[in-house]
Amino acid sequence: MKLTADFWVRAYLNRLRLAAIPAFVTAKGDATAGAVLVKLATLDGQAQAFQRSFDLMSGARVWVTLTAGAEAEVDAAIARQRRFDPDLWVIEVEDRQGRHLLDEDGLSG
Repeated sequence: MKLTADFWVRAYLNRLRLAAIPAFVTAKGDATAGAVLVKLATLDGQAQAFQRSFDLMSGARVWVTLTAGAEAEVDAAIARQRRFDPDLWVIEVEDRQGRHLLDEDGLSG
């Protein structure tokens, strides 16, 4: 069974909240089938954006880096993705330690 985007986003935000990691939905996409991008801002002018991808070797869904670097450049890349896909969700995570929890069990869905 595939989770809806809205359900996954709410669960991810709750997991971040429980770890005391601030996160916000900066763009709300299609509730059922929208793709999700996660932007990690380390609050030092740098950021990284992650997207889910399908690993052909393992058959698993994994999080991969879409772009990384100066936060303004990452924001520009996300804006380009939003123009291409208006159903895209964007979650911004703010953590100086670079925690995003995407590598934890249950978040590849």
